[in-house]
Amino acid sequence: MKRFLIIIASVFAIAVSCTEDSVWTDEKAGGKDWGKALDSFYGGFPEITLSVSESEWNRLLEAYDEDNDTQEFIHASVTYKKDDVEESVSDAGLRLKGNTSRRRPEGSDGEKHKSSGAAWHHTHFGVNLRKYSETGDILGNRRFDLKWFKDDPAYVREIYCYDLFRRFGVWTAIRDVYCRLYIKIGKEEPVYYGVYGLQEHISESYLKARKEKFGDAGGNLWKCRYPADLKSAGGIGADDNKTWFTYELKTNIETGFTDASTQLRDFISKLNSLSGEAFYSWIGGVMDIDLFLRTFAVNVAVGMWDDYWNNYNNYYLYFSGDVSSYKLWFIPYDYDNTLGTSQNCGVLDDSGRKDPLKWGHQSAPLTTKILTNPEWKALYISYLKELCTDGSGYFDYASSSGRIRKWQDSIRDYVPNDTGEDTSISDRPASWGNHSEYRILEPGPNNFFTVKAGVINAL
Repeated sequence: MKRFLIIIASVFAIAVSCTEDSVWTDEKAGGKDWGKALDSFYGGFPEITLSVSESEWNRLLEAYDEDNDTQEFIHASVTYKKDDVEESVSDAGLRLKGNTSRRRPEGSDGEKHKSSGAAWHHTHFGVNLRKYSETGDILGNRRFDLKWFKDDPAYVREIYCYDLFRRFGVWTAIRDVYCRLYIKIGKEEPVYYGVYGLQEHISESYLKARKEKFGDAGGNLWKCRYPADLKSAGGIGADDNKTWFTYELKTNIETGFTDASTQLRDFISKLNSLSGEAFYSWIGGVMDIDLFLRTFAVNVAVGMWDDYWNNYNNYYLYFSGDVSSYKLWFIPYDYDNTLGTSQNCGVLDDSGRKDPLKWGHQSAPLTTKILTNPEWKALYISYLKELCTDGSGYFDYASSSGRIRKWQDSIRDYVPNDTGEDTSISDRPASWGNHSEYRILEPGPNNFFTVKAGVINAL
């Protein structure tokens, strides 16, 4: 085991924040105590240790072998260290996360934990500090996700995208910073899993941190997966940690599912049945159109093809207010396949050169019908161009490459890890992408920022 990594990580703590140039203040987060607490948790370069008994770890492996989509939690203790702060929760819930990215964290199918010579594997983890306790939290945070950089040899794509969202006033974007992850099995020495993304989990803590912006924090939150096209309300269900639904209710599960379903169905029905001025008046009353257009301007600029518009995937909806009088908020999610990682999907085959006005299916009602309004379409185009303006500090190549280099330099020494996987930083898209020529730091005709700016400025 590479014990020198543990020594380096423990004695040389970097106080670097992914938001150094874009401070996530309490006012931007829309909360008070919750916002401040979460800003502290998602800051710096913390070290997180997950301690699991051998029997619980083997239970996780067995659950994966039985069903590689398992959402089963196991018991673990969690320790969070940053500078002079150290907090722990002795009994928390730990589970595997991910769709196509989900993997077995150790060995191959059927193998139990090996105390020596184990083959460790990167995978995503979800942590629920209140799974087994009513009081578990760290710096006001109750849930978080730990995401490895599976499709991102540059170790920066999601970090960059969520930072850009918030720079551009999209306060619904989650917090996402780097951390160093260790996993300790029983009494063995910790295994260094390397640099991970420490991501805010979209749940109650997320809502409370933005309560003033949303208007409340007790409404109905839905996770939306493919094929969540908002054309029909098929595949509705409540989160039970066992079943995957197209539209999955994440809050008010035990007492409010019927009302929440009625509310979602009402929105989808009106979204599809209304047209013209009647549609504009209604949608302008139930949604913050300016925020939505800012969200999709960033979404399209960074090349997010696995989204609502093109692939009916990867977003949340939050309804504030009561069942019949509500406000609907669109929450962006899952931005690792961006910045030149392109794919033949939906109506898109080049995430850099695709027309931003025809980004996805013209039958996708939410985006397409909103953009039929000439004023809203013009506003969307203006936001795209504002993002690409030289010297804007947003999506222009000079400032973007500067931020990326700074982030990469802050983690470079910590990327080698005990899994032996993803041990270096490289300026290239995912290997399975259909446009391997794109780069984000190297200047020239294949630089993604340059290509995208050219397409946008030609509108």
